Amino acid sequence: MPHKNGSTVIEHYNNGDHTNGHHTKGTQSNGHVPSTLNMSVDTIAISPSAPEAVPALIDQIASHKSISLEDSQERLRLRDAARALANALETPREAIVRQCWTTATLHAAIETALAIGVFSELSRDKPKSVAELAVTTQSDPVLLSRIMKHLASMTVITEAGPDEYIATNLSITLSVERYGDAFPALSGWLYPGIYAIPAFLKQNGFRNPTDPTKSPYQLGQRVDEHFFELVQKNPTLAKQFGNHMSAYHQGRPSWMDKGFYPVQERLIEGTELSEKDVFLVDVGGSTGHDVSEFRRKWPEVPGRLVVQDLPQVIETVKDVHVSIDPMAHNFFTEQPVKGARVYYMHSVLHDWPDDVCGQILSNLIPAMKPGYSKLLINEYVVPSLDAHFETTSLDMIMMSIASGERTEKHWTTLIESAGLKVVKIWTVEKGVESLIECELA
Repeated sequence: MPHKNGSTVIEHYNNGDHTNGHHTKGTQSNGHVPSTLNMSVDTIAISPSAPEAVPALIDQIASHKSISLEDSQERLRLRDAARALANALETPREAIVRQCWTTATLHAAIETALAIGVFSELSRDKPKSVAELAVTTQSDPVLLSRIMKHLASMTVITEAGPDEYIATNLSITLSVERYGDAFPALSGWLYPGIYAIPAFLKQNGFRNPTDPTKSPYQLGQRVDEHFFELVQKNPTLAKQFGNHMSAYHQGRPSWMDKGFYPVQERLIEGTELSEKDVFLVDVGGSTGHDVSEFRRKWPEVPGRLVVQDLPQVIETVKDVHVSIDPMAHNFFTEQPVKGARVYYMHSVLHDWPDDVCGQILSNLIPAMKPGYSKLLINEYVVPSLDAHFETTSLDMIMMSIASGERTEKHWTTLIESAGLKVVKIWTVEKGVESLIECELA
C-alpha cells in the first residue's frame, strides 16, 4: 500500500501466537499478530486481510477530522487511508466475491441505465419511484427494479424507500454523455481484448505482447484490425473514446499548471516568435483539448499553436482559439512543421510497441531545430515501487493492444534509441502522468 504523503504501508502478518491453525484468544501478543504460517487456507480465507494495519489506519483517518475537502492532496490522502482500511478489514473470501461478482455486473447495470436514460431522469427531481421511471424511460418495471437495486447496493444511486431512488453526484455525472461514454467505449471495444489476455498469453507461451496486429485485442474481438483502425472506421466509437479521454483528464494535475513544469523558464524565455511562427505542435492531439488548455493557461505565449491528427478527427475540431491551427497529419509520416519551439505528444506513445514508437519519434527529428526545439512527452512513468492502481490498470488495458506504460529506464532507452536525449522527467504526484522533457542528442 502507499507509504508517502501520510499513507500507511500494510505489511504481511508478523509472526505470533497460534493454536491449531486458529487465532488464539486476543489478537495480539507481545506486539505481534497471529501468524498465517500454520493456519489452514480456509481459516486465512475468512480472516481480515491485514489486521495489524487496522489500528494505525483508524488513527490516520481520525487525524483528518479538520480536513478541507477543497484541498485535493488532503482529500486523496484520506481517501487512500479509507480504502486501505477497507482492504485490511476485508477477508480474502470477501475480496474474491467482490471482484468476481461486482466488477462486471456493476458495469452492466450502469451501461443499461445509461441506455435507458435513467440517470438523466433521476437527475431532474428527487426522489423518483421505479414506476415513474419506467413510464418516462419506457422500460420494463420489473427489469428496471432489478437494475436500480444493484445500482443502489453499489452506491451509484441512493434508496429513498421501497423501489424509490435519489440521484447521487456520481449518477448526476453519468447523466452527461461526456462522462457516461466511458462505459460503452470500454465494454464494447476494449473489454473483449482485456478479458482475452489470459487466453492469449497461454497461446503465446506467456510472452509480452508486442505485435499490435496479433494481440489479445484481435483474439477477444475476433477481428484482424488494430484497435485504432476500428476507431477510424466507427464514428460512434471515435466519439465515445474521445469523450472518455477528455473526461478522464478532468480535474487532474496538468503539466501546464504552475508548480508542475516551469513553462516560463523552460519554454517561453529565449524565444523570439512573430504571431505567424509556430510555438507548439500537438502531435496526435485529437480535437485540441490540450492546446486549448495551454492557450487558456498561458495566454501570453507568443506564436501559434498547431493541433495535428488524422483528417477525419481534424474535421470535428470546433470552437478553438484563433491562434490554434488544426492540421491533418499522420504521425507515421515526416513532421511538416519545421523549427517549432515545442513538439508535444500526450498519451500517444503508450498506444504502440517500441519499434513503432521509434518510427513516430524518428519522423519528428528532422523538424526539430538543434539547441532550440524541445519534445515534451506527457505519459505515465511507472515507478519501480508503489505504483498507483490507475497506472497499472492502464498498463493492463494497453497490454491488450500489445503496448503498455513504461518505466523511467524503459522511456530513456526508447528515447535515446531514436536519437534524442531525456533532459528531465517532471512528476508532481502518484497516479498522474509525468512530463518527459527531451532534446536532440
